[in-house]
Amino acid sequence: MEFFEFKNRISNLKKIELPGEAAHNKLAPSIRVQELKKIDFSAKTTNSAGVMAVFYPKNEQTYFVLILRKTYKGVHSNQIGFPGGRVEEEDENIEETALRETEEEVGIPRDKIKVIRGLTKLYIPPSNFWVHPYIGVMTETPNLIPQESEVEAILEVKLEDFLDDKNFVTENLSTSYMENIDVPAFLLNDQIVWGATGMMLGELREMLQEIL
Repeated sequence: MEFFEFKNRISNLKKIELPGEAAHNKLAPSIRVQELKKIDFSAKTTNSAGVMAVFYPKNEQTYFVLILRKTYKGVHSNQIGFPGGRVEEEDENIEETALRETEEEVGIPRDKIKVIRGLTKLYIPPSNFWVHPYIGVMTETPNLIPQESEVEAILEVKLEDFLDDKNFVTENLSTSYMENIDVPAFLLNDQIVWGATGMMLGELREMLQEIL
């Protein structure tokens, strides 16, 4: 989709009711959905993080950015996700966290991003984080610079490919819940995107389909 048309329609997302957990669950293994229902959050002390789906023009078309994290000793090692990270004391709110982390991880200045709205928060059991996703848009092509300590590669995903049904797939994977399980996922830039990022993308996709 040409970015000019996308930019004119993106504000309509503010009028849409969030699909929420129903959209998340379409991108989650059934066993994960069952496990999440068993969690007693009243007895847990959790952490919070903010992530950002940033849309921008490139060659007059619409793109958004994902990152491949570096390999390290942690639960999100070598995973694909949105730029973002944990809330720090300096952040006024979680939206500010998402903007700060996006600037740090991919080099997009926070003052260049217009935040459209937040999406449904998602709990990630392995890291004990509530992740709060946001949708943002910028009107110029960014100079993307990966954060050397955190980011292995930057993926520029074309909106047209993301919305194409043929890139909504099922992949046999081994997860933290079970070995060799069929998992719904997205095939983006030759990478399988699943898990929490896939679940957030699922909600985003449903909303975009309503306005585009």
